[in-house]
Amino acid sequence: MSDETNTTQSNAVHLMENRFRGYLPVVIDIETGGFNARTDAMLEIAATIIQMDETGEVFPSETYNYHVKPFEGSNIDPAALEFTGIKPDHPLRPSQLEDDVLSDLFGHIRREMKAMNCKRAIIVAHNAAFDQAFLNAAIDRCGIKRSPFHPFSSFDTASLAGLTLGQTVLAKACFHAGIAFDNNDAHSARYDTQKTADLFCFMVNRWKSLGGWPPPTPEKRAK
Repeated sequence: MSDETNTTQSNAVHLMENRFRGYLPVVIDIETGGFNARTDAMLEIAATIIQMDETGEVFPSETYNYHVKPFEGSNIDPAALEFTGIKPDHPLRPSQLEDDVLSDLFGHIRREMKAMNCKRAIIVAHNAAFDQAFLNAAIDRCGIKRSPFHPFSSFDTASLAGLTLGQTVLAKACFHAGIAFDNNDAHSARYDTQKTADLFCFMVNRWKSLGGWPPPTPEKRAK
């Protein structure tokens, strides 16, 4: 095989479109008024786009952060507000309707998908089932027919961290990955999203550095 062919194949491996089966990883964190995605309010959402450099290393890119106006009739548990420190009625909190938030966010994500030639976005989140349920419920409420996200697939950093670091709590996983984490800043969507993005990139890049990516070809595995 020629050097030119090897270089072409290497460059192809180091494209985002070829790393996660055509999916663009987008790290999501949602702060809510409770645990029920259908009845409890979404209060904050943040999303960090993951990009890839020419060596195949992934890194966090732009973060989009929104304060969300609770949908009409939604429930907000006072215990949830005490936990997150969010004050939904604060006069300096510039909240937006869910429809406006998702329309703006999805526009950013679609532009990144097009730029990286990805066919769809995939949620990355810590305990991803929670955030995915709230996002899907908001999508349904807003009548959005074409979400950029896969409706049920996700990358759960709690599971990945349990495998790679022996930890499932975000703060502890970050500590073991050498990522600074301040509990005083935690439970804001922006902060948790950015730390989850740092953790996801650390684990993906660590797997690559250990020889896990690119995977061996079927011919090499057969030998």
